[in-house]
Amino acid sequence: MRVRAALLLGLLLAGCSAPVSRPGFIVVAMANGPANLDPGVGLDEASQKLHTLLFSSLLKIDETLRIVPDLAIRFETPNPTTYIAEVRHGVKFHDGRELTAEDVAYTYRRFLDPKFLSGRKGAYKMIASVDVVDRYTVAFHLREPSGSFPVNLVMGIVPAGTGPEAARKPIGSGPYAIGEFVADDHVTLTAFTGYFDGAPKNRGLVFRVVPDDTMRGLELRKGTVDVVVNDLSSDIVYALKAESHLGVTTALGTDYAYLGFNMRDPLLQDVRLRQAVGYAIDRQAIVDYLRRGFAAPAIGIVPPMSWAFEPNVFQFTHDVAKAKALLDAAGYPDPDGDGPLPRLRLSLKTSTTEAYRLQAAVIQRNLADVGIAVDVRSYEFATLFADVLKGNVQLYTLQWVGVTDPDMLRRVFHSTQTPPSGFNRGYYNNAEVDRLIDAASAAPDEAQRKKLYGDVQRIIANDAPYVSLWYKTNVAVFQSSLRGVHLSPIAEFTFLKDVAR
Repeated sequence: MRVRAALLLGLLLAGCSAPVSRPGFIVVAMANGPANLDPGVGLDEASQKLHTLLFSSLLKIDETLRIVPDLAIRFETPNPTTYIAEVRHGVKFHDGRELTAEDVAYTYRRFLDPKFLSGRKGAYKMIASVDVVDRYTVAFHLREPSGSFPVNLVMGIVPAGTGPEAARKPIGSGPYAIGEFVADDHVTLTAFTGYFDGAPKNRGLVFRVVPDDTMRGLELRKGTVDVVVNDLSSDIVYALKAESHLGVTTALGTDYAYLGFNMRDPLLQDVRLRQAVGYAIDRQAIVDYLRRGFAAPAIGIVPPMSWAFEPNVFQFTHDVAKAKALLDAAGYPDPDGDGPLPRLRLSLKTSTTEAYRLQAAVIQRNLADVGIAVDVRSYEFATLFADVLKGNVQLYTLQWVGVTDPDMLRRVFHSTQTPPSGFNRGYYNNAEVDRLIDAASAAPDEAQRKKLYGDVQRIIANDAPYVSLWYKTNVAVFQSSLRGVHLSPIAEFTFLKDVAR
Protein backbone atom coordinates (compact mmCIF):
# COMPACT_ATOMS: atom_id res chain seq x y z
CA MET A 1 0.00 0.00 0.00
CA ARG A 2 2.87 2.41 0.83
CA VAL A 3 4.53 1.61 -2.50
CA ARG A 4 1.35 2.42 -4.41
CA ALA A 5 0.91 5.72 -2.55
CA ALA A 6 4.54 6.66 -3.29
CA LEU A 7 4.05 5.93 -6.99
CA LEU A 8 0.92 8.05 -7.06
CA LEU A 9 2.70 10.91 -5.30
CA GLY A 10 5.50 10.63 -7.85
CA LEU A 11 3.02 10.95 -10.69
CA LEU A 12 1.44 13.96 -9.06
CA LEU A 13 4.80 15.66 -8.54
CA ALA A 14 5.86 14.91 -12.09
CA GLY A 15 2.76 16.67 -13.41
CA CYS A 16 3.35 19.91 -11.52
CA SER A 17 3.04 23.21 -13.40
CA ALA A 18 1.90 26.77 -12.71
CA PRO A 19 -1.71 27.27 -11.59
CA VAL A 20 -4.24 28.57 -14.11
CA SER A 21 -6.18 31.63 -12.95
CA ARG A 22 -9.96 31.80 -13.40
CA PRO A 23 -10.96 35.08 -11.75
CA GLY A 24 -14.12 34.73 -9.74
CA PHE A 25 -15.00 31.19 -10.89
CA ILE A 26 -14.45 27.99 -8.90
CA VAL A 27 -13.38 24.95 -10.95
CA VAL A 28 -14.66 21.56 -9.73
CA ALA A 29 -13.47 18.25 -11.19
CA MET A 30 -15.98 15.39 -11.44
CA ALA A 31 -15.54 11.77 -12.48
CA ASN A 32 -18.71 11.86 -14.61
CA GLY A 33 -20.79 14.54 -16.24
CA PRO A 34 -24.50 15.03 -15.53
CA ALA A 35 -26.96 13.09 -17.69
CA ASN A 36 -30.09 15.22 -17.21
CA LEU A 37 -30.50 18.54 -15.39
CA ASP A 38 -34.28 18.17 -14.96
CA PRO A 39 -34.61 17.25 -11.24
CA GLY A 40 -37.65 15.13 -11.98
CA VAL A 41 -35.71 12.96 -14.41
CA GLY A 42 -31.97 12.95 -13.71
CA LEU A 43 -31.09 10.15 -11.29
CA ASP A 44 -27.32 9.88 -11.68
CA GLU A 45 -25.15 11.31 -8.91
CA ALA A 46 -23.60 14.10 -11.01
CA SER A 47 -27.01 15.36 -12.14
CA GLN A 48 -28.42 15.33 -8.62
CA LYS A 49 -25.48 17.33 -7.28
CA LEU A 50 -26.04 20.04 -9.88
CA HIS A 51 -29.80 20.01 -9.25
CA THR A 52 -29.13 21.36 -5.72
CA LEU A 53 -27.35 24.38 -7.23
CA LEU A 54 -29.82 25.11 -10.02
CA PHE A 55 -33.07 24.59 -8.11
CA SER A 56 -34.73 25.29 -4.78
CA SER A 57 -36.91 22.68 -3.06
CA LEU A 58 -39.89 22.93 -0.76
CA LEU A 59 -37.83 21.15 1.90
CA LYS A 60 -34.17 20.25 2.40
CA ILE A 61 -32.06 17.92 4.55
CA ASP A 62 -30.12 19.37 7.49
CA GLU A 63 -26.99 18.15 9.29
CA THR A 64 -29.00 15.68 11.42
CA LEU A 65 -30.80 14.39 8.31
CA ARG A 66 -34.04 16.01 9.40
CA ILE A 67 -36.35 17.42 6.76
CA VAL A 68 -36.50 21.21 7.22
CA PRO A 69 -37.94 24.13 5.19
CA ASP A 70 -36.25 25.56 2.11
CA LEU A 71 -38.85 27.32 -0.06
CA ALA A 72 -41.62 26.43 2.40
CA ILE A 73 -42.39 28.96 5.11
CA ARG A 74 -45.23 26.79 6.43
CA PHE A 75 -45.48 23.01 6.33
CA GLU A 76 -48.35 21.31 8.15
CA THR A 77 -50.14 17.97 8.38
CA PRO A 78 -53.76 18.67 9.32
CA ASN A 79 -54.51 14.96 9.04
CA PRO A 80 -52.44 11.79 8.39
CA THR A 81 -53.02 11.86 4.63
CA THR A 82 -52.67 15.60 3.94
CA TYR A 83 -49.58 17.82 3.81
CA ILE A 84 -49.91 21.56 3.21
CA ALA A 85 -47.00 23.77 2.17
CA GLU A 86 -46.87 27.55 1.78
CA VAL A 87 -43.97 28.86 -0.31
CA ARG A 88 -42.04 32.08 0.20
CA HIS A 89 -43.47 35.12 -1.54
CA GLY A 90 -41.33 36.84 -4.15
CA VAL A 91 -38.98 33.96 -5.00
CA LYS A 92 -37.82 34.37 -8.60
CA PHE A 93 -36.84 31.86 -11.25
CA HIS A 94 -33.70 32.60 -13.26
CA ASP A 95 -35.84 34.09 -16.07
CA GLY A 96 -37.48 36.58 -13.69
CA ARG A 97 -40.83 34.81 -13.21
CA GLU A 98 -42.16 34.49 -9.66
CA LEU A 99 -42.31 30.97 -8.24
CA THR A 100 -45.85 30.14 -7.06
CA ALA A 101 -47.98 27.20 -5.96
CA GLU A 102 -48.79 26.48 -9.61
CA ASP A 103 -45.13 25.66 -10.22
CA VAL A 104 -44.99 23.40 -7.16
CA ALA A 105 -48.14 21.58 -8.24
CA TYR A 106 -46.84 21.16 -11.78
CA THR A 107 -43.53 19.75 -10.51
CA TYR A 108 -45.27 16.95 -8.63
CA ARG A 109 -48.28 16.39 -10.90
CA ARG A 110 -45.83 15.31 -13.58
CA PHE A 111 -45.28 12.10 -11.61
CA LEU A 112 -49.01 11.35 -11.82
CA ASP A 113 -49.01 11.74 -15.61
CA PRO A 114 -48.74 8.33 -17.35
CA LYS A 115 -46.93 10.00 -20.27
CA PHE A 116 -44.16 11.43 -18.07
CA LEU A 117 -41.15 9.12 -18.07
CA SER A 118 -39.05 9.13 -14.92
CA GLY A 119 -37.34 6.59 -12.68
CA ARG A 120 -38.57 8.68 -9.74
CA LYS A 121 -42.26 7.95 -10.30
CA GLY A 122 -42.36 5.00 -7.90
CA ALA A 123 -41.65 7.27 -4.93
CA TYR A 124 -44.79 9.29 -5.67
CA LYS A 125 -47.33 6.49 -6.10
CA MET A 126 -48.73 7.39 -2.68
CA ILE A 127 -49.95 10.79 -3.97
CA ALA A 128 -53.66 10.88 -4.78
CA SER A 129 -53.68 14.53 -5.86
CA VAL A 130 -51.79 17.81 -5.68
CA ASP A 131 -54.09 20.82 -5.27
CA VAL A 132 -53.41 24.56 -5.51
CA VAL A 133 -55.08 26.21 -2.49
CA ASP A 134 -54.07 29.78 -3.37
CA ARG A 135 -51.22 31.58 -5.14
CA TYR A 136 -48.62 30.44 -2.59
CA THR A 137 -50.18 27.36 -0.97
CA VAL A 138 -50.31 23.77 -2.20
CA ALA A 139 -51.87 20.64 -0.67
CA PHE A 140 -50.64 17.07 -1.13
CA HIS A 141 -53.28 14.38 -0.58
CA LEU A 142 -51.97 10.84 0.00
CA ARG A 143 -53.66 7.51 -0.58
CA GLU A 144 -52.58 6.33 2.88
CA PRO A 145 -50.70 7.76 5.88
CA SER A 146 -46.94 8.10 5.44
CA GLY A 147 -44.71 9.72 8.02
CA SER A 148 -41.78 9.44 5.62
CA PHE A 149 -43.49 11.30 2.76
CA PRO A 150 -41.78 14.69 3.36
CA VAL A 151 -38.40 13.39 2.16
CA ASN A 152 -39.97 13.14 -1.30
CA LEU A 153 -40.41 16.92 -1.29
CA VAL A 154 -36.63 17.38 -1.25
CA MET A 155 -36.51 17.93 -5.00
CA GLY A 156 -36.10 20.99 -7.19
CA ILE A 157 -39.19 22.97 -8.23
CA VAL A 158 -39.45 23.56 -11.98
CA PRO A 159 -41.56 26.25 -13.70
CA ALA A 160 -45.03 25.19 -14.81
CA GLY A 161 -44.87 23.98 -18.40
CA THR A 162 -41.30 22.69 -18.19
CA GLY A 163 -40.60 20.09 -20.86
CA PRO A 164 -37.70 18.02 -22.24
CA GLU A 165 -35.58 21.15 -22.82
CA ALA A 166 -34.81 21.17 -19.08
CA ALA A 167 -32.40 18.27 -19.58
CA ARG A 168 -29.83 20.73 -20.98
CA LYS A 169 -31.29 24.20 -20.42
CA PRO A 170 -33.05 24.12 -17.06
CA ILE A 171 -34.65 27.13 -15.41
CA GLY A 172 -34.64 26.99 -11.62
CA SER A 173 -34.62 29.31 -8.64
CA GLY A 174 -31.38 28.10 -7.04
CA PRO A 175 -28.15 30.04 -6.39
CA TYR A 176 -26.83 29.38 -9.91
CA ALA A 177 -28.23 29.53 -13.44
CA ILE A 178 -27.13 27.36 -16.34
CA GLY A 179 -24.41 28.84 -18.49
CA GLU A 180 -22.89 26.27 -20.82
CA PHE A 181 -23.48 22.51 -21.03
CA VAL A 182 -21.06 20.48 -23.11
CA ALA A 183 -21.87 16.80 -22.58
CA ASP A 184 -19.04 14.73 -21.07
CA ASP A 185 -16.75 17.76 -21.00
CA HIS A 186 -17.93 20.59 -18.78
CA VAL A 187 -20.88 22.49 -17.34
CA THR A 188 -20.66 26.17 -16.43
CA LEU A 189 -23.03 27.74 -13.91
CA THR A 190 -23.28 31.49 -13.34
CA ALA A 191 -24.13 33.11 -10.02
CA PHE A 192 -27.79 34.13 -9.68
CA THR A 193 -27.78 37.44 -7.83
CA GLY A 194 -31.55 37.21 -7.29
CA TYR A 195 -31.34 34.01 -5.20
CA PHE A 196 -33.75 34.35 -2.28
CA ASP A 197 -31.19 33.18 0.31
CA GLY A 198 -28.42 35.54 -0.81
CA ALA A 199 -26.18 35.73 -3.86
CA PRO A 200 -23.21 33.32 -4.13
CA LYS A 201 -19.81 34.56 -2.98
CA ASN A 202 -18.24 33.69 -6.33
CA ARG A 203 -19.07 34.57 -9.93
CA GLY A 204 -19.81 31.00 -10.92
CA LEU A 205 -18.75 27.38 -11.10
CA VAL A 206 -17.13 25.28 -13.81
CA PHE A 207 -17.63 21.53 -13.51
CA ARG A 208 -14.96 19.76 -15.54
CA VAL A 209 -15.36 16.07 -16.37
CA VAL A 210 -12.06 14.31 -15.61
CA PRO A 211 -12.79 10.55 -15.79
CA ASP A 212 -9.40 9.30 -14.55
CA ASP A 213 -8.80 9.27 -10.79
CA THR A 214 -5.07 9.98 -11.04
CA MET A 215 -5.66 12.82 -13.51
CA ARG A 216 -8.04 14.50 -11.08
CA GLY A 217 -5.23 14.41 -8.53
CA LEU A 218 -2.81 15.85 -11.09
CA GLU A 219 -5.19 18.68 -11.93
CA LEU A 220 -5.42 19.59 -8.25
CA ARG A 221 -1.66 19.40 -7.87
CA LYS A 222 -1.15 21.69 -10.89
CA GLY A 223 -3.78 24.16 -9.77
CA THR A 224 -5.96 23.77 -12.86
CA VAL A 225 -8.76 22.47 -10.63
CA ASP A 226 -9.85 24.17 -7.42
CA VAL A 227 -11.73 21.42 -5.61
CA VAL A 228 -12.66 17.74 -5.83
CA VAL A 229 -15.33 16.24 -3.58
CA ASN A 230 -15.42 12.46 -3.00
CA ASP A 231 -13.98 11.73 -6.43
CA LEU A 232 -10.47 10.71 -5.35
CA SER A 233 -9.27 7.36 -4.08
CA SER A 234 -8.09 7.11 -0.47
CA ASP A 235 -4.51 6.55 -1.68
CA ILE A 236 -4.51 9.74 -3.76
CA VAL A 237 -6.02 11.81 -0.94
CA TYR A 238 -3.35 10.39 1.36
CA ALA A 239 -0.65 11.51 -1.10
CA LEU A 240 -2.14 14.98 -1.62
CA LYS A 241 -2.37 15.69 2.12
CA ALA A 242 1.37 16.36 2.06
CA GLU A 243 0.98 19.25 -0.41
CA SER A 244 1.21 22.61 1.38
CA HIS A 245 -0.90 24.46 -1.20
CA LEU A 246 -3.80 22.02 -0.84
CA GLY A 247 -6.32 21.69 1.95
CA VAL A 248 -8.31 18.62 2.97
CA THR A 249 -11.58 18.66 4.88
CA THR A 250 -13.69 15.68 5.92
CA ALA A 251 -17.10 14.85 7.36
CA LEU A 252 -18.67 11.52 8.25
CA GLY A 253 -20.96 10.57 5.40
CA THR A 254 -24.09 8.52 4.83
CA ASP A 255 -22.72 6.01 2.30
CA TYR A 256 -22.86 2.55 3.88
CA ALA A 257 -20.81 -0.50 2.84
CA TYR A 258 -21.91 -3.96 3.88
CA LEU A 259 -21.52 -7.69 3.40
CA GLY A 260 -24.89 -9.20 2.45
CA PHE A 261 -26.24 -12.71 2.88
CA ASN A 262 -28.66 -14.54 0.62
CA MET A 263 -31.18 -15.68 3.22
CA ARG A 264 -32.71 -18.18 0.81
CA ASP A 265 -29.48 -20.19 0.90
CA PRO A 266 -29.98 -23.12 3.34
CA LEU A 267 -26.59 -22.60 4.98
CA LEU A 268 -27.08 -18.89 5.56
CA GLN A 269 -30.50 -19.25 7.16
CA ASP A 270 -28.64 -20.13 10.36
CA VAL A 271 -28.04 -16.92 12.32
CA ARG A 272 -25.08 -18.54 14.09
CA LEU A 273 -23.23 -18.90 10.79
CA ARG A 274 -24.02 -15.30 9.82
CA GLN A 275 -22.81 -14.07 13.18
CA ALA A 276 -19.65 -16.17 12.92
CA VAL A 277 -18.87 -14.40 9.64
CA GLY A 278 -19.46 -11.05 11.34
CA TYR A 279 -17.11 -11.79 14.22
CA ALA A 280 -14.42 -13.06 11.83
CA ILE A 281 -14.15 -9.85 9.77
CA ASP A 282 -11.63 -7.27 10.97
CA ARG A 283 -13.56 -4.13 10.03
CA GLN A 284 -11.14 -1.77 11.76
CA ALA A 285 -8.27 -3.08 9.64
CA ILE A 286 -10.32 -2.43 6.49
CA VAL A 287 -10.97 1.15 7.65
CA ASP A 288 -7.38 1.83 8.76
CA TYR A 289 -5.46 0.29 5.89
CA LEU A 290 -7.71 -0.13 2.84
CA ARG A 291 -9.68 3.07 3.39
CA ARG A 292 -6.66 5.00 4.75
CA GLY A 293 -8.81 6.11 7.69
CA PHE A 294 -11.34 7.82 5.39
CA ALA A 295 -14.20 5.74 6.80
CA ALA A 296 -15.60 4.61 10.15
CA PRO A 297 -16.78 1.13 11.23
CA ALA A 298 -20.52 0.96 10.55
CA ILE A 299 -23.23 0.03 13.03
CA GLY A 300 -26.23 -0.18 10.72
CA ILE A 301 -27.81 1.25 7.61
CA VAL A 302 -29.16 4.31 9.49
CA PRO A 303 -26.13 6.65 9.83
CA PRO A 304 -25.00 7.97 13.24
CA MET A 305 -25.84 11.63 12.52
CA SER A 306 -29.49 10.74 11.78
CA TRP A 307 -32.19 11.73 14.25
CA ALA A 308 -33.46 8.13 13.96
CA PHE A 309 -30.11 6.42 14.69
CA GLU A 310 -30.20 3.85 17.49
CA PRO A 311 -26.74 3.37 19.10
CA ASN A 312 -27.75 0.69 21.61
CA VAL A 313 -27.70 -2.28 19.27
CA PHE A 314 -25.64 -5.44 18.95
CA GLN A 315 -22.32 -4.76 17.20
CA PHE A 316 -19.67 -7.15 15.89
CA THR A 317 -16.14 -7.01 17.22
CA HIS A 318 -13.22 -8.83 15.64
CA ASP A 319 -13.28 -12.01 17.76
CA VAL A 320 -11.82 -15.15 16.17
CA ALA A 321 -12.56 -17.33 19.22
CA LYS A 322 -16.21 -16.26 19.27
CA ALA A 323 -16.54 -16.97 15.55
CA LYS A 324 -15.10 -20.48 15.97
CA ALA A 325 -17.42 -21.20 18.92
CA LEU A 326 -20.46 -20.17 16.87
CA LEU A 327 -19.34 -22.40 14.00
CA ASP A 328 -18.98 -25.32 16.42
CA ALA A 329 -22.48 -24.66 17.76
CA ALA A 330 -23.88 -24.45 14.21
CA GLY A 331 -22.50 -27.90 13.39
CA TYR A 332 -19.31 -26.95 11.55
CA PRO A 333 -16.48 -28.37 13.70
CA ASP A 334 -12.88 -28.03 12.60
CA PRO A 335 -12.16 -31.33 10.79
CA ASP A 336 -8.40 -31.37 11.42
CA GLY A 337 -7.56 -28.97 14.24
CA ASP A 338 -4.80 -26.69 12.98
CA GLY A 339 -4.68 -28.48 9.63
CA PRO A 340 -5.58 -27.03 6.24
CA LEU A 341 -9.07 -28.48 5.85
CA PRO A 342 -11.89 -25.91 6.17
CA ARG A 343 -15.04 -26.24 8.25
CA LEU A 344 -17.17 -25.22 5.25
CA ARG A 345 -16.96 -23.37 1.93
CA LEU A 346 -18.80 -20.24 0.81
CA SER A 347 -18.64 -17.97 -2.23
CA LEU A 348 -18.34 -14.18 -2.18
CA LYS A 349 -19.18 -11.97 -5.16
CA THR A 350 -17.82 -8.46 -5.42
CA SER A 351 -17.02 -5.68 -7.89
CA THR A 352 -13.98 -5.58 -10.17
CA THR A 353 -13.14 -2.14 -8.73
CA GLU A 354 -9.73 -2.42 -7.09
CA ALA A 355 -10.83 -1.15 -3.66
CA TYR A 356 -13.56 -3.78 -3.46
CA ARG A 357 -11.35 -6.58 -4.75
CA LEU A 358 -8.80 -5.76 -2.03
CA GLN A 359 -11.59 -5.65 0.56
CA ALA A 360 -12.82 -9.06 -0.58
CA ALA A 361 -9.29 -10.43 -0.23
CA VAL A 362 -9.16 -9.20 3.37
CA ILE A 363 -12.54 -10.79 4.13
CA GLN A 364 -11.36 -14.02 2.49
CA ARG A 365 -8.26 -14.05 4.73
CA ASN A 366 -10.31 -13.25 7.86
CA LEU A 367 -12.78 -16.06 7.19
CA ALA A 368 -9.97 -18.51 6.45
CA ASP A 369 -8.65 -17.77 9.96
CA VAL A 370 -11.83 -19.24 11.46
CA GLY A 371 -12.04 -22.17 9.05
CA ILE A 372 -14.34 -20.84 6.31
CA ALA A 373 -12.93 -21.23 2.80
CA VAL A 374 -14.20 -18.43 0.56
CA ASP A 375 -14.23 -18.48 -3.22
CA VAL A 376 -14.01 -14.80 -4.25
CA ARG A 377 -15.44 -13.91 -7.65
CA SER A 378 -15.29 -10.36 -9.04
CA TYR A 379 -17.59 -9.02 -11.75
CA GLU A 380 -18.36 -5.81 -13.57
CA PHE A 381 -20.99 -3.98 -11.56
CA ALA A 382 -23.91 -4.67 -13.92
CA THR A 383 -23.27 -8.44 -13.76
CA LEU A 384 -22.75 -8.41 -9.99
CA PHE A 385 -25.93 -6.42 -9.44
CA ALA A 386 -27.98 -8.70 -11.68
CA ASP A 387 -26.76 -11.77 -9.78
CA VAL A 388 -27.67 -10.16 -6.45
CA LEU A 389 -31.18 -9.30 -7.67
CA LYS A 390 -31.70 -12.86 -8.94
CA GLY A 391 -30.42 -14.38 -5.70
CA ASN A 392 -27.52 -15.98 -7.57
CA VAL A 393 -25.15 -15.34 -4.64
CA GLN A 394 -24.23 -16.55 -1.17
CA LEU A 395 -22.20 -13.61 0.16
CA TYR A 396 -21.82 -10.29 -1.65
CA THR A 397 -20.47 -6.80 -0.98
CA LEU A 398 -22.27 -3.65 -2.05
CA GLN A 399 -22.73 -0.08 -0.89
CA TRP A 400 -25.80 2.04 -0.20
CA VAL A 401 -25.23 5.66 -1.25
CA GLY A 402 -26.80 8.67 0.44
CA VAL A 403 -28.94 7.02 3.14
CA THR A 404 -30.86 9.95 4.62
CA ASP A 405 -34.31 8.75 5.72
CA PRO A 406 -34.97 5.84 8.13
CA ASP A 407 -37.66 4.66 5.73
CA MET A 408 -34.69 2.94 4.08
CA LEU A 409 -35.25 0.25 6.71
CA ARG A 410 -38.59 -0.54 5.07
CA ARG A 411 -37.20 -0.57 1.56
CA VAL A 412 -34.30 -2.86 2.50
CA PHE A 413 -35.65 -5.18 5.21
CA HIS A 414 -39.44 -5.41 4.90
CA SER A 415 -40.51 -8.82 3.58
CA THR A 416 -42.72 -7.22 0.89
CA GLN A 417 -39.75 -5.33 -0.55
CA THR A 418 -37.96 -8.23 -2.25
CA PRO A 419 -36.95 -7.68 -5.91
CA PRO A 420 -38.40 -6.41 -8.15
CA SER A 421 -40.70 -4.57 -5.71
CA GLY A 422 -37.97 -3.21 -3.45
CA PHE A 423 -34.42 -3.46 -2.15
CA ASN A 424 -34.65 -6.51 0.15
CA ARG A 425 -32.07 -8.32 -1.97
CA GLY A 426 -31.15 -10.83 0.74
CA TYR A 427 -34.79 -11.96 1.14
CA TYR A 428 -34.80 -11.22 4.87
CA ASN A 429 -38.11 -12.07 6.55
CA ASN A 430 -39.09 -11.20 10.11
CA ALA A 431 -42.78 -10.63 10.93
CA GLU A 432 -42.04 -8.42 13.95
CA VAL A 433 -39.73 -6.22 11.87
CA ASP A 434 -42.50 -5.89 9.26
CA ARG A 435 -45.01 -4.86 11.93
CA LEU A 436 -42.72 -2.27 13.50
CA ILE A 437 -41.72 -0.80 10.13
CA ASP A 438 -45.36 -0.50 9.07
CA ALA A 439 -46.16 1.30 12.32
CA ALA A 440 -43.16 3.62 11.96
CA SER A 441 -43.97 4.44 8.34
CA ALA A 442 -47.51 5.50 9.28
CA ALA A 443 -46.66 7.37 12.48
CA PRO A 444 -46.74 11.17 11.97
CA ASP A 445 -44.96 11.95 15.25
CA GLU A 446 -41.13 11.99 15.14
CA ALA A 447 -40.69 10.70 18.70
CA GLN A 448 -42.93 7.73 17.99
CA ARG A 449 -41.18 7.01 14.70
CA LYS A 450 -37.78 7.20 16.41
CA LYS A 451 -38.80 4.63 19.05
CA LEU A 452 -40.24 2.22 16.48
CA TYR A 453 -37.26 2.57 14.14
CA GLY A 454 -34.96 2.00 17.12
CA ASP A 455 -36.71 -1.30 17.87
CA VAL A 456 -36.32 -2.28 14.22
CA GLN A 457 -32.59 -1.54 14.27
CA ARG A 458 -32.09 -3.65 17.41
CA ILE A 459 -33.81 -6.70 15.94
CA ILE A 460 -32.02 -6.43 12.60
CA ALA A 461 -28.63 -6.09 14.31
CA ASN A 462 -29.20 -9.38 16.13
CA ASP A 463 -30.55 -11.18 13.06
CA ALA A 464 -27.51 -10.10 11.00
CA PRO A 465 -28.93 -10.14 7.46
CA TYR A 466 -26.00 -7.78 6.79
CA VAL A 467 -22.55 -7.43 8.30
CA SER A 468 -22.04 -3.68 8.49
CA LEU A 469 -18.57 -2.77 7.23
CA TRP A 470 -18.03 1.01 7.13
CA TYR A 471 -19.51 4.46 6.64
CA LYS A 472 -17.71 6.50 4.02
CA THR A 473 -15.98 9.67 5.14
CA ASN A 474 -16.72 12.55 2.77
CA VAL A 475 -13.50 14.19 1.61
CA ALA A 476 -12.87 17.47 -0.22
CA VAL A 477 -9.40 18.33 -1.47
CA PHE A 478 -9.05 21.98 -2.51
CA GLN A 479 -6.66 24.82 -3.17
CA SER A 480 -5.78 26.32 0.22
CA SER A 481 -6.51 29.80 -1.18
CA LEU A 482 -10.22 28.95 -1.03
CA ARG A 483 -12.42 29.92 1.91
CA GLY A 484 -15.76 28.37 2.87
CA VAL A 485 -15.23 24.71 1.93
CA HIS A 486 -17.59 22.74 4.16
CA LEU A 487 -19.05 19.25 3.75
CA SER A 488 -22.45 18.03 4.89
CA PRO A 489 -23.19 14.37 5.69
CA ILE A 490 -24.70 13.92 2.21
CA ALA A 491 -21.81 15.81 0.53
CA GLU A 492 -24.17 17.95 -1.51
CA PHE A 493 -22.71 20.80 -3.52
CA THR A 494 -24.71 23.67 -2.00
CA PHE A 495 -21.68 24.73 0.07
CA LEU A 496 -20.05 25.92 -3.17
CA LYS A 497 -22.15 29.10 -3.14
CA ASP A 498 -20.22 30.18 -0.03
CA VAL A 499 -16.75 29.41 -1.44
CA ALA A 500 -14.50 32.32 -2.41
CA ARG A 501 -10.79 33.07 -2.77
